[in-house]
Amino acid sequence: MFDFSKPPSLLSKLIEIGSPAVEDSDTDEAFIVLDFFAGSGTTGHATMLQNAINGSRRRYVLVQLPEPLDLANKEQEIAAAYCDKIHKPRSIAELTKERLRLSGAAIQADHPIFHGDTGFRSFSLSTSNIRQWNPNPSNLSGALLENLDHIEPNRTNEDLLYEVLLKLGLDLCVPIEKRDIAAKPVHSIGEGTLIACLDEHISVADAEPLALGIAAWREEQSTAGTTTAVFRDSAFENDVAKSNLAAILEQHGVKQVRSL
Repeated sequence: MFDFSKPPSLLSKLIEIGSPAVEDSDTDEAFIVLDFFAGSGTTGHATMLQNAINGSRRRYVLVQLPEPLDLANKEQEIAAAYCDKIHKPRSIAELTKERLRLSGAAIQADHPIFHGDTGFRSFSLSTSNIRQWNPNPSNLSGALLENLDHIEPNRTNEDLLYEVLLKLGLDLCVPIEKRDIAAKPVHSIGEGTLIACLDEHISVADAEPLALGIAAWREEQSTAGTTTAVFRDSAFENDVAKSNLAAILEQHGVKQVRSL
């Protein structure tokens, strides 16, 4: 689809030179291959390929603007038609992601003894999910009412979750598990290092079973070190619900309870 596509074999060799495989697995995983102009994702393909060749665990970061593709443009016609075929928006970023999916599957098929990770997570840069306090001095009462819920509209729980990871300095690729506790979706990040329940409503009746369920899950994971629990501040029915939940969590070793 590109006139000057980069050969994965060449990039794989360059990656091998720049990040040689070592026996120390921690050092091996610390290698990050960065490509600010991802195009079709050849650099990610080459990184996974080199990992499969020598059993290493390099990671990669690809950056690609969602540049639109025009079906009427002869140079972009094939790429735009392919996006239509896979039912994705016509953009280079969508080609990048599809290339990574296909190449990851092909590498796993071609190297059956390789059990490394060929998955990826895709993020779009946006403004904060937390609305900034910027009141109109001539209408403070109106500004207070508008900011009762300070989460930006149309933001998902996943949006909030990953902003929390960024604010706490956690790796965006850290393992994340999800389960329902007291009929609320709860995420455990890094085997209980961070526990987040970003449901929009937590009543007084919910507080105790939710807190006890979170505590039990933390104990089940044998979480080492401090656990931070995060909730939506606007979710609590009242101060009683919030204080009861925080008190029960503290009794079970979760002393850092934060709200957004």
